[in-house]
Amino acid sequence: MKLGLHTLLTGVFALTLASTVAPAADIVQTAVAAHFDTLVTAVKAAGLVETLKGPGPFTVFAPTDDAFAKLPAGTLESLLKPENKERLRNILLYHVVSGKVMAGDVMKMDSAKTAQGENLDIKTMDGGVMVNNAHVTKADIKASNGVIHVVDAVLLPK
Repeated sequence: MKLGLHTLLTGVFALTLASTVAPAADIVQTAVAAHFDTLVTAVKAAGLVETLKGPGPFTVFAPTDDAFAKLPAGTLESLLKPENKERLRNILLYHVVSGKVMAGDVMKMDSAKTAQGENLDIKTMDGGVMVNNAHVTKADIKASNGVIHVVDAVLLPK
């Protein structure tokens, strides 16, 4: 019985150690786990997976699948075509800000420069935050290389 208990305790210790030293999921892995299916498909089509798996840190304003569904009919399908890869990259990079900007910091900002090069307008209203025309519906989803804030609309550069 001692051997069985010792083996069990060793296994529990190994599992505990593995769970405490295992790296947290990066932005892409977190988006997959959180079921941002359309966003992940777009990130793959735009060739941005390795970028968003990089060291960052990044802040991503991540549109939900419903947000992508609000785009005019045919828009998403068109953007996902290989010939529109650069346009899709620009749109997706417009959702990314350099650095790990947590919700408390976002609420103090009135704009943020994106990885695409343009600025996002940020407004705090009634305790909530708007980024351009999108509401932040969930904030501070932590990843090993940054943070994700969920938005209810796709942000489009000018």
